Formats: sequence, C-alpha cells, structure tokens
Amino acid sequence: MTTRLELHDITKRYQAVLANDGINLTVAPGEIHAVLGENGAGKSTLMKIIYGSVKPDAGRVLWNGEPVKIANPAQARELGIAMVFQHFSLFDTLTVVENIALGLPPGTRLDELARRIEATASQYGLELEPQRHVHTLSVGECQRVEIVRALLAKPQLLILDEPTSVLTPGAVDKLFETLRQLAREGCSILYISHKLDEIRALCHTCSVVRAGKNAGVCDPRQESAASLSRMMIGFEPPAIKHQARTPGATMLSVDHLSLPKNHPFATELQDISFKVRAGEIVGLAGVSGNGQQELLAALSGEDQRAAANAIMLQQTPAGRLAPGRRRALGFGFVPEERLGRGAVPDMSLADNVLLSLQTKATIRHGFVKKPTLVTMAQAIIARFKVKAAGPQALARSLSGGNLQKYIVGREVMRHPTVLVVAQPTWGVDIGASNQIRAELVALRDAGCALLVISEELDELFEIADRLHVIAKGRLSPSIATADADVGLIGQWMSGLWPKPTPTKEHHVQA
Repeated sequence: MTTRLELHDITKRYQAVLANDGINLTVAPGEIHAVLGENGAGKSTLMKIIYGSVKPDAGRVLWNGEPVKIANPAQARELGIAMVFQHFSLFDTLTVVENIALGLPPGTRLDELARRIEATASQYGLELEPQRHVHTLSVGECQRVEIVRALLAKPQLLILDEPTSVLTPGAVDKLFETLRQLAREGCSILYISHKLDEIRALCHTCSVVRAGKNAGVCDPRQESAASLSRMMIGFEPPAIKHQARTPGATMLSVDHLSLPKNHPFATELQDISFKVRAGEIVGLAGVSGNGQQELLAALSGEDQRAAANAIMLQQTPAGRLAPGRRRALGFGFVPEERLGRGAVPDMSLADNVLLSLQTKATIRHGFVKKPTLVTMAQAIIARFKVKAAGPQALARSLSGGNLQKYIVGREVMRHPTVLVVAQPTWGVDIGASNQIRAELVALRDAGCALLVISEELDELFEIADRLHVIAKGRLSPSIATADADVGLIGQWMSGLWPKPTPTKEHHVQA
C-alpha cells in the first residue's frame, strides 16, 4: 500500500543547534501517528518542515509515494496537509472568520464561511464565535480557531500539536471520536502530545524523538506510561511528594467580585468569592473562555475596575493597585501567554528578569544592574534545566516548554507569598512538567499561597489541595481534591454544581 508521508534522513541545523539529525518517519493512510519527545527535541521543527514553513538542509520527503519539495504552507495546503501550531498564527486585529479566510481562495464569502465555521465547531464540540476579534480570545479559544481552520480544509494529513489542552474530558472523548472517524475515512493524523495516556488510548504508532534523532518506534497501545517515559527521556520521573498540611492565614481573598464585560465578547464575572491560605494550593478548573482570562486580569492588576477591597492581598485592599504595587506586596504571576506577556520575545532572558523583579537588587539610582540580571538568569537556567544558549539568548529562541520553565522559574525564585499561575505546564514535556509541579508543591510547603488555573485536570488532581470550577463567569463551591473525581469536575465545568453550597464546603474552608 502506498504510504501517505515518508521522511528520509531529514536534517536541519540552526547555527549551533542541530534540531533534526537524520530523522526518518513513515505515516500510512488512515494512521494516527504520535510524535513524542522532550521540549527542544526537534518535534516542532520536523512538523514545520512537513508543512513547508521550514526548509530542511538535507533529506527527502515523499507524499503519496511521490518525491516533493514543499516550498511553503500554501503548497502544503494544496497537497492536503493541515497543521495546528502550538504557537498560533493568528492576526489579533482580525475576527475569527477573517483569520480563517486568509488561507482560502480569493472571493470566499465571509457570511457563508461563518456558517461553515459554526457548523464545524459545533460538530466537533469546539465552541466559537466567528465575528469575535482574536485579541479578545484566550489562549484556549485561539487553539480552537486553529483546529477548526484545519478541519475545514478536509485534509489528507492533519498535524495536531497539543490539541486537547482546551477541552473538558467529555469534549476530549468527542474529539477522539472525530479523529478516529477521520482516520477511518483515510485521513492520516500526526499527533503531538505530552499526555501519555492520550497517546496510548488514541494512536496506532508512536515515533520517539530524542535530541533531534530517532529514538524508537512502538505501538503505544502495547506500552505503559512508564515505558513511554523511559523511551522519551531515558528514565521515569519520580512521583511528586504531596502531603496534606494544615494551611495558615489567608493570603489572598476575593470577595463578591463582579465585573461587567470590558468588550463585547468578554465574560462577565459574577459574584466571585474564594480564599487562598498560606501553605495550600487551590486549583481552578474550567474550559477556556469561561472567565479565567478576566479573573487573571483582575488579580494581576491589568484590570483595575474592581472595588479596592474585593481583592485582598494579606490584609491590604488591592483591587485598584497597579501590578507593581501588588508585586511589592509579595504577589507573583505567571500568565498563560508566554511570548508577549510572560516574556518579551526580542529581549534576552537576562533582560526579561526585569519584567517581574524591579527592586534595588536590579536597579540602582535609575540604572539597570546588568551583571545582576545575568547572574539571576544563569541561576534560573541552571535550577530549572532550561535548554538555552545562555542568559543573552533571546526569549523567542527557546522552545515553548523551555520558555515556560524559565518564566515559572523566574517567579518561583522571587519567593512570593502569593503566586497565581495560569496553565503552568501547557505544552510541556513530562519531565519538565514533573519538575514544574514539584517546584510549585515545594513553594506551597514553604508557606506560599498558590492559585493554579489549569485545564489539565490530571495536574490539578496531582498538586491541588482544594478545587474550584469556573463556568460562564461564575465560581463553584470549593471541594477538597480528595473528595472529587474527574467525572464530578467535568460535570461542574458545565455549570452543574450543587446549590446551595454543600456542607463539606464550609468544612474545607474553615
């Protein structure tokens, strides 16, 4: 049978980095093929070569048995290749429908396209509003746009990079049904994920890439999560030690926070109340676009419309304080957007330290202390095992996972008293995810109060002491993680939590 895609000895070098070193890959029609590897292993470069956005230095590509040179993404789309990037290629000032129209033939009617988008999004459980501007979307909603754009093309090969990070457990099941149906119809799927259980449940074949080279091919259905981990990183990550502790004083409290929409497509926050105490991790679950973005803006100080005492940092009213004033009170913050918000792409890692640490240690008499920034950056790189050329490397030169490790490390090493983290391990490999989660637990054990906002339920169940769910701008009661399960939290994600508050809610918050 003719193969759908064959890669032979693909090699790509970037200055001192050999991203792909003689990679071979074969994908059959109707096959769901996982590509597994650490952050920086060369997976993204390989996918960009297939999609025509990067040209290999050496090697051959065969498409349906015929040699091809894919010069650009437009040619890839003509061949029948669609890709959903981990870092999105969307224009902020355009609407969803306008962004999708950019990849379609001239003369495409936007009204007809909007109807197709709504139908496709509904079919696959990916809620979208075609007329909404991209700059108003959360990271998760942007990913939905990319997935729907790819599915509209009815591709022969669909490349998906971390596609389930924005979905409820039920929606993940529905997406898997869709992917299996596409595969039965002959569509080949290249599936990049760090969720080993997903790969084992969905994929027929798994190619492992390590340090830019082939490290093995297996049937993931015959492997365990531990054996896949060993293939990918050479060892099985140690279990995170998370022991129950008695929390201390309230460090962050939100009391009856309500905020109207600040743009037509925003989510209105309605009567949000919760507390985070010293020495505990409170997890916030929910499908992207249900108010997480608006709550983060209110907590970080980007949105200062809240009443002063609606947000309290320790005993200080903080609802109207600027971000710098909040940081001076011991507040730390990791946004969900790495490039552009968590880090300035064209600044060095050393200079990016200034984004969260503008104190006498880094600035004196108005002058930046460059050697201090370099020393701090070196410490973050070493402690968090960030793969980078050094403190002077530009933020945009790092892989997504390595940049995430750096941003989280920058906040952890400030020793905050309160830390709000959004999507701490989104798109991060299993080894790095384990390290980030362990650092968050260690910070909690040292007395920090942490609010972790994540769409990774496994992550929240692993590290959180208590859970809330946010749905349509409303907050569920708190529940001890030990009393919850995935099915219950999945149900709460639809807004179906008990009212009035269960008795145990009072117990866990006491």
